[in-house]
Formats: sequence, C-alpha cells, structure tokens
Amino acid sequence: MDRLFDQRRYLIPFRSSLLPQIFTDTLVIGAGVAGLRAAISAAEHGEVIVLSKGDLKSTNTAWAQGGIAAVLGKDDSTESHVQDTLVAGAGLCEEDAVREVIENGPARLRELMGWGMRLDKNSEGELAVGREGGHSASRIVHTDGDATGRELQRCLSEKVRKTHGVRLFENCFALDLITPGSEPGSPVMGAITHHPKHGLQMIWAKATILASGGAGVLYRETTNPPQATADGLAMAYRAGASVADMAFVQFHPTTLYLPGAARWLITEAVRGEGAKLLDSSEHRFMLDVHPLAELAPRDVVSRAIVRQIAKQASAAGGSHVWLDCRSIRGFHDRFPGMTALLRKFDLDPAEDLIPVHPAAHYMVGGVMTDLSGRSDVPGLYAIGESAALGLHGANRLASNSLLEGLVMGEIAGRTCAEMKQAGSSSRPAGWSVARPAPVSVVSDIRPSDQGELDLDDVRSSLRSAMWKNVGIERSGGKLRDVCDMLDFWARYTLDKIFDEPAGWEVQNLLLVGALVAHSAAWREESRGCHTRIDYPDSMPELAVHDCRRRGHGAVSTVPLRHAAGVRPRGALV
Repeated sequence: MDRLFDQRRYLIPFRSSLLPQIFTDTLVIGAGVAGLRAAISAAEHGEVIVLSKGDLKSTNTAWAQGGIAAVLGKDDSTESHVQDTLVAGAGLCEEDAVREVIENGPARLRELMGWGMRLDKNSEGELAVGREGGHSASRIVHTDGDATGRELQRCLSEKVRKTHGVRLFENCFALDLITPGSEPGSPVMGAITHHPKHGLQMIWAKATILASGGAGVLYRETTNPPQATADGLAMAYRAGASVADMAFVQFHPTTLYLPGAARWLITEAVRGEGAKLLDSSEHRFMLDVHPLAELAPRDVVSRAIVRQIAKQASAAGGSHVWLDCRSIRGFHDRFPGMTALLRKFDLDPAEDLIPVHPAAHYMVGGVMTDLSGRSDVPGLYAIGESAALGLHGANRLASNSLLEGLVMGEIAGRTCAEMKQAGSSSRPAGWSVARPAPVSVVSDIRPSDQGELDLDDVRSSLRSAMWKNVGIERSGGKLRDVCDMLDFWARYTLDKIFDEPAGWEVQNLLLVGALVAHSAAWREESRGCHTRIDYPDSMPELAVHDCRRRGHGAVSTVPLRHAAGVRPRGALV
C-alpha cells in the first residue's frame, strides 16, 4: 500500500505563478453545518472564503432528516445525554469532547432559533421532541417532521450571505492543500481549487478549516449525496495530518430499497414513533436481538438486518426486510417529506410495508483534532464529519452530528484567530503563523504510459469492493483481498494526470478506501460499528485510537483519556 499512502501531494501539473492568486484570513472548505457556522464565527476577526463543492442544497447537512439532539426539557439532563453518547461509542469516546459538545449544544440551538430557524412545536407551543435509537429520552428537535437538515442549511446559508466579510464560492472543488514544502506536516497556507468557469485558482489563507463532510460514496449503497467522495480526508492526509479511527464507518439501518431507485434514507425518527422491522414472514425480529428492539444503536440494528437478509436469501425470502409504519397515527403529518417520496413509488405508509436495507451513512473516523478543532499540522483545523474529535468513539449516537457541527464550527471559527497573531499564548507549541505568500508549486507527476483509464469502471469497482469486503460485517481474508485490490488499482490510477473533478475524486476515494481497509484489518476485534466475524469480541487492549500519518510508516496508537478535563483545550490529541 506504499503507493497509496505515499501519494505525491499535487495532483495536477502547473506553476503557481501562472494561476490567479486570492487572499483571505480564513478559508473554510465545506458549506454544511460545520463550515457555515465556522465562517460566521471566523468573520468576527477577519475575511473569510467558504468553498462549496456543489450548490448549498447538495451538502450532507441539507440531506439530513432526523433532527438535532439537545437537552432542552426539564425531563432530560445533560448527564443522560452524555451517558447515552458514551454507551453508543463503545469505549472509544473522549469524555471531555462529549461534554464539550453536549454542554454547549443548547446555546447553539437557541442561537439558531434567534437567527430564524423553524422548529416543530407541540400542541402546547413547546418544542416537539422525538426519540431515536440509543437515546434514553426524547431530545431530538426537528423541522417539518423530516426536513431538519434542509431548514438548518437554509437558516445558516441566509445568515452567511448577510455576514460582512464572508465570500461564498459555490461549485468550487478543492484539489489539495497548499504547504511551503512537500514534507508531511508543513504548515497549511490555503488550497488549490478548480471552478468550472474560473479554472484553477490558489487561495491563500492564514487559517484553513476543513469541514468537507464524509466519504459515503466509497460504498455502493449510501445515503450520502454524490459529492461525498472523501476529498477533505484525502487532502489532509496528503498534507501530513494524522487520521484516526478510520475503520469506523456507520451504516444507517433503514434506506428505501427498490430496484433502480436511489437509496433514500428513512429517518430513525420513524422507528422512534413506533415503526417496526419485520422479516419476510412479518415476524418482528428485533425483539429477539436487543432489549431496545428497533431503537437499539444503529450498528446493532444494521447487523441484525443484514443477518436476517442472509437467512431469507437462503430460503428465497428476498434481499430486504420490511419497515411497518401502519401503527403510526398521523404519519402523513409527522413525516410529510417521506410520505411524498413513498407516493412516487405508489407506497402508502398507512397501508403498505416499506422495503428497507442498510447503507453507508457516516464516517466516524477522520482528521485527529483537539477540542478546538486543531489538527497536528499548523494552520489546519478540521470539524464535523471530516474530524475525529472523540465525540462519537466507535459509533455515532443518532442526531449528534448536526450538534457537533454547530458547536465545533463556532469554536474552530473563533479559535483560528490565533493564526493571525505571532506569539499568541493560546497557540500550541510548534504552531507558527503561516503568512500567506506565493510559493512555487511544481508537480513532478508524469503522465502514465499504460493507456486510457476508464474512471467510471474504477469508481464502480471500488464501491462494490468496499461494500462487499469492508461493509457491515468484515473478515481478515476479505480485508486483505481488498487491500491488494486497491494497491493494484493504484498502480495505474495515481500516476495519471486529470483535468476534471471525476479523476481527482477517484484518486481521493482510492486513498481513503485504503485507509479504511487498513484500519479495519488492523483492528482485530468487534467494537461499535466495526464488526469482525473472525474477532467477535471487543479487546481491552484495543480501546485506543489507531492513527496513520503520511511518511510515518506503521500505524501508531493513542490511548484514551477518560476523565473529563484531563486533556487541556490547547493540547493535541
């Protein structure tokens, strides 16, 4: 895998002096909840540019349905939310990170409401709250039942457009991070970007915040939008940032499963309202699996479904299970978006069973950061799904992701002011101010002589291989096979020069797919959303973060700090 893990930094041949040069104080890569909230915060101390790979309606945030988890009612408590998160995280959560996010969540949510975000109310005029898997209380706030992400994206987008000093570049692809040298760990000074109208550009920044989302497109079955191709994770790794816990990919248990149709997410809130999972004979099988039945943590439900499907397949029982919503009164009012979607396929949730199947949903691992979003590369911050803060551990608790984006976006956007001030006492030792200044960046990649490359075939084959070999249930043999396969594809893919996003995306997917597969092969245990059928038990000695960094060879491990407050805010993980 050296070919993948030692991939050269720059993916295109050019001389930086010939490209347009743009300067800003803070560059935010990603325009979902984390990126937009970071931009609002960073604008308080300087100019900000926000890059959106597509338009603002195509982020993972905009696609989110279920809601935001926050303690707002008198019948709930911060401690209960903390403990639910720790249990779901299966022994790999950093408790200080959990408390940081959960304790600050209510303030960020009230702030959103002050900016005009609409949230559903009950008949008494109070916020309506739902319950989702792994939660011991009803604490999920939502909009129009199942349109929370769309409303959150609208609210933050409007706020950003009105915020002085913020420029939004839509449909702008970030190819790579700029550093003054090719050695891993050199300070990040912005990014090389591509816009379909303006072409290649170099954006120089004192601080760069990575909020680029996840990697769902790695898998054949995913709930993510097409833009989720792991670009941010690949860029950070190439720049020398440590990535951690990459084996942990969360699969959502229930997506609409119809031949030829996209895998539309069916929010967990539907099961929170009483929907049941049935096998091909209409038996409620989750009662035999977990005390919480359909509201067990997502990894438990996903594994139960794929095992049930395997049983049914051997008995010609189909390739999906059924979601029974017929007992939910007022389904059409509670979930209007889902109702409209199902009608397109002539399904009525009040009368029909809905075919469902798990799909890749959320990247739990990511760029390792401290409690302020700092990576171990000066000038580079990571937040939201692209970061491994320690909040989610080995498995994310439902509806904690939008909460994390809100909280960590505000913190990182505020903290990155340190990069503008030489000698700042808040900046960790070794972090120098990276003053934006043009440097010569010359690619040394030569065109391959192995003929034309069918990108669609590589992409499709990669996604199928990841689904079959690095999916919900894994084994050492299959993991070794896919690692060899990725290495083979790398031989004739990573040395190619591309002039369009499709090629860059394939290179990014190959790199991050290798990181996921190698982490899964190394972790010889089952924990959270990582299940090894050849190592079914959790191993106490593996209650650590496994980390990889370009140029550092073998995997390294970082022990957990369980006690709250042990890790100083300014210290790297």
